Amino acid sequence: MGRYLGPRCRLMRREGVNLDLKKKWTLERRESPPGQHGAKKAKLSNYGVQLREKQKTKRFYCVLEKQFRNYFIKAASTKGITGHILLQLLERRIDNVIYQMGFGLTRSQARQIVSHGLVLLNGKKIDIPSIQVKPGDTVEFKSKPATVKFIQAIVEKNEGWVAPSWLEVDSAKMTGKVVRLPLREDIKAPVNEQLIVELYSR
Repeated sequence: MGRYLGPRCRLMRREGVNLDLKKKWTLERRESPPGQHGAKKAKLSNYGVQLREKQKTKRFYCVLEKQFRNYFIKAASTKGITGHILLQLLERRIDNVIYQMGFGLTRSQARQIVSHGLVLLNGKKIDIPSIQVKPGDTVEFKSKPATVKFIQAIVEKNEGWVAPSWLEVDSAKMTGKVVRLPLREDIKAPVNEQLIVELYSR
């Protein structure tokens, strides 16, 4: 399973927005893009703008190129608005759901929690971050003391966290439920999905 292991702040500086890859990060720390002395910002072509939007979305959800393209192919073959369906597929990844429920400080940490087999989906242990949830699915964690202590510490650090309305969360019991599929207005990703659709339609 491939994943990005390089500096995360570099990715966020490149895109110019907080991608939630680190718990504490502000763009003001370094306003310039990564590179020696700060790479100069060149005016982008239409293709460049579309490409940057795709890269930003990939990095926001911590997926690689092949995965992302497969999501787009699936979205394009599904009835509805392709861009909205694409974001819905990304939001429904179990690692993103764990993060949105407040059980991970970042999406990267949520992915690691799933990969280490700490999550139970409908009572069954899972370890694949890309699993898609559906309405009615329940999420909980292994009852081992070390796991309980670890998740409790995350919940405490995330005090005041508000999960999106398509998810139902009981932080005290460390459980969650998928109430419905996410609508476009539920998705707070700082992306313009139409640019991605235009890119793949070239």
